[in-house]
Amino acid sequence: MRPVSYVLPVRCRPGDVSDEDLDGYLVWLAARADVVVVDGSDPPTFAEHGERWGGIVRHAAPAPDLRCANGKAWGVRTGVRLARHDRVVIADEDVRYDGAALERIVRLLDDVHIVRPQNRFDPVPWHARWDTARILLNRALGHDHPGTLAIRRSFFLEIGGYDGDVLFENLELVRTFEAAGGRVLDAPELFVGRRPPTVRRFLEQRPRQAYDDWAQPLKLAAMLAVLPGAIAVRSRPRVLVAGAALAVAAAEVGRLRHDGRRAFDAVSPLLAPLWVLERGTMAWVALASRVVRGGCPYAGSVIRPAATPSRTLRRRFRRRSEG
Repeated sequence: MRPVSYVLPVRCRPGDVSDEDLDGYLVWLAARADVVVVDGSDPPTFAEHGERWGGIVRHAAPAPDLRCANGKAWGVRTGVRLARHDRVVIADEDVRYDGAALERIVRLLDDVHIVRPQNRFDPVPWHARWDTARILLNRALGHDHPGTLAIRRSFFLEIGGYDGDVLFENLELVRTFEAAGGRVLDAPELFVGRRPPTVRRFLEQRPRQAYDDWAQPLKLAAMLAVLPGAIAVRSRPRVLVAGAALAVAAAEVGRLRHDGRRAFDAVSPLLAPLWVLERGTMAWVALASRVVRGGCPYAGSVIRPAATPSRTLRRRFRRRSEG
């Protein structure tokens, strides 16, 4: 396999349980990649992680000069700078590559600047099936946004990285590469495992994930229309059933596309109507958060922008090239 660095930003909160599965994964990874764990945890937890991981991977704190509002982006920007190889895989702590997926994503970087694979939950408890419905709908209508990307470090540094003061930082990174002229490859048939969150964490993610839709205005508008639409036709059950059937059919299309049956079960599409109703409700929560709080609560602060519009990024790079 080509030389590769693996950047893993982590930030444990007080009371989080040690993830022994992650420990074993890091041992496995260290035999295949230059692994950089950028740890934004509190000092006692950072020290404990250093004892557990220091002899296996490079364990570092986020660089003070790269500080930004989004803690994950802070870790990514630090890790990419510390990486020893030009090919870099960036992944959340719940992502789990296997050997074939890691080798393939590194190989796909030969001709592009960034690769976007497809996450799938493993195992799949009820709440992971619920979130899988979201993944399938995204696949049906375009592409999903995974918790992992592979990039060319040289291009990342050349364009000055990306804005870390946004909420939807994965989308921000892809948009920045595109705006700067980078070649982006979607690989929806490249499945990478992901551990499901706890039920508590899953519930906490609902408002934040809905707020991400501020980066995609058409999707946000569609989601805001769900709840009023459902209320307007509540006395017409056939219309509600037809809408639910349409959501299930769209999710099934997402399961069938790009060899998705190999990764997604036949039950998850049935939850698509529930996910749409949930997101339609949470869209109004996101709107209220924007109006009342000025943004989305994140790690003790509030972040207003979900992501920078692509046209703004293109204009920014055009001015830079002309100057």
